Amino acid sequence: MAAPAARPGSAGVNRLRDAAELIKLRIQAMALLVAVAALWLASRHNGAAFDAAVLPHLLAGFALVCSGAAALNQVLEADVDARMQRTRLRPIPAGRIARRTVLALSLTAAAAGVAWLAWRVNPLCAGLSLTMLAVYDFAYTPLKRITPLNTIVGAFPGAMPALVGWSAAGYGLDFVAGMLFAILFLWQIPHFIAIAWIHREDYRRAGFRMITLADAEGRASGRQAVSWALALVPASLLPSLAGAGPAYFCGALLLSLGFLAAALRFRLGSSLPRARSLLRVSLVYLPLLLLLLAADAAPAAAR
Repeated sequence: MAAPAARPGSAGVNRLRDAAELIKLRIQAMALLVAVAALWLASRHNGAAFDAAVLPHLLAGFALVCSGAAALNQVLEADVDARMQRTRLRPIPAGRIARRTVLALSLTAAAAGVAWLAWRVNPLCAGLSLTMLAVYDFAYTPLKRITPLNTIVGAFPGAMPALVGWSAAGYGLDFVAGMLFAILFLWQIPHFIAIAWIHREDYRRAGFRMITLADAEGRASGRQAVSWALALVPASLLPSLAGAGPAYFCGALLLSLGFLAAALRFRLGSSLPRARSLLRVSLVYLPLLLLLLAADAAPAAAR
């Protein structure tokens, strides 16, 4: 067996880096941000004060579920991670931590997170979190090796944090929660396409079935990115029908048109710089849109 790949730095720092990689810390931070924004919006929409008492329980429980889902994904994909340049130094393929150890930790974290959400938040929130994990690890993950439609399937668990956060407010799900879910779902497709274009050779080595692999000139990928970004424009304006103010409407329109422009630029010439530009725009778009919505959402009494 090959010796574990060493990293520069102290053992403690390296362990923290490995932990951050296993739980996909940056992706998890975005999921938690979405969940908190949805909790705030659900409270405003239902005319209630923001329940600060439930926030730490939502964050703790959902972070555990997200950590478990991310680590379990790396257990399931350890063999393909070893073949890709961008993932071959992850803790499992690099041999720094045993696969069975991560499996045990991931299942423990996920179970603890679901149990905590059921106990301290509510059963709906726990059930939605478990559904997110199940679709991500047991539908999206294997489908990456089977069909390019995996991107659409993967957008479902990616949009679930909106429903998890909304349900934590205790009012159930309604059409506004559905609007948030739709916005996140539509946003993810151009975001994923940009990533898949940037790393298409890595994905080819891994045996993944991505739309970008059978699209040497990027025409189909560009069309897909534009189509989904175009659908996002009206979807992003829907919260205005549920009480979001004019500042949100104008801001959302500008942001969505900017996102569409980045997708159109990628469509007109699918190059690595333009794919990276689309990815950067997508990463800026979502936090700004959520911030606008949280700041300009009218409480129920004002509607």
